[in-house]
Amino acid sequence: MASSKQTGAEAAHRPGAPSSAPAFPTVHVLSDSVGETARTVAQAAAAQFGVKNPKIEVFGKVKSFEQVRTILDEHVAYHVEQLGDDQLLIFYTLVDPDLRDEVSAYILSHENMHGVDLLTAAITAMADVSGLEPNDTPGVLRIADIDYFKRVAALEFTIEHDDGRNACDLAKADIVIIGVSRTSKTPLCIYLAQHGYSVANVPLDLHTTPPKELFDVDSTRIFGLMSTPEALSSIRSRRIGQAVSVAGSYADPEYIYEDLEAARALMRRLGCYVIRTDGKAVEETAQEVLDLYSKTHGMDA
Repeated sequence: MASSKQTGAEAAHRPGAPSSAPAFPTVHVLSDSVGETARTVAQAAAAQFGVKNPKIEVFGKVKSFEQVRTILDEHVAYHVEQLGDDQLLIFYTLVDPDLRDEVSAYILSHENMHGVDLLTAAITAMADVSGLEPNDTPGVLRIADIDYFKRVAALEFTIEHDDGRNACDLAKADIVIIGVSRTSKTPLCIYLAQHGYSVANVPLDLHTTPPKELFDVDSTRIFGLMSTPEALSSIRSRRIGQAVSVAGSYADPEYIYEDLEAARALMRRLGCYVIRTDGKAVEETAQEVLDLYSKTHGMDA
């Protein structure tokens, strides 16, 4: 390795790898929990190379250094036999400090192993700033607690109140999402629900009167989603596919313009927040919603 110290901020790359190596490496995840943290980081990192579905092998619930060494040595042998390349990329989240130190030393002693320690830097920084000592317990993030059950309840509520269903309960929602078809209402609602917010969504269109209960909801809890006619026309055209001849107006820019204008007028009446969704990932829109929501209600639902 080029460095004697590994942190989560270091890149795991070796410029001298043989040209016969795969275009993008398999990420080997080691964890004394389930490995979900490392998997998520690996996917996010791979996306920066245009790789949406990297090959990730997860080895969770590891208990001993001997177990880890066997895993690594076996995979090096496999890479040599099948790929003609002994390079191994390893992301690890090991909470046990003794195990982590042994694994780190082993990786550092092998030029062909490239390791990224995803927890040490974060734990050390938090300990330094807080003055607290970590409890070194694997899997504590996934232990069922009040927050877990809150997220489950929020998800159940959100599913039951998707696409205008059970409008009588709108006032019970933490957040209400409104918008015309194909403005990503449902994906946004599910994402927010996974963060513990009970969300309802109400579809808007030219031929349907919004539920009267919508006007009883605190306007600071309502978020209207807007896009452009061009963006929606493209999305709707892909959605209906070959059925465009029988549902042409659905994707027609002029119809969509009228649809959006009617939605915008309703949003003005409600006095709600309005957020553009065109060209944004669901996560970006969700962050905008939560930033605005927190100004009035705090981050707790």
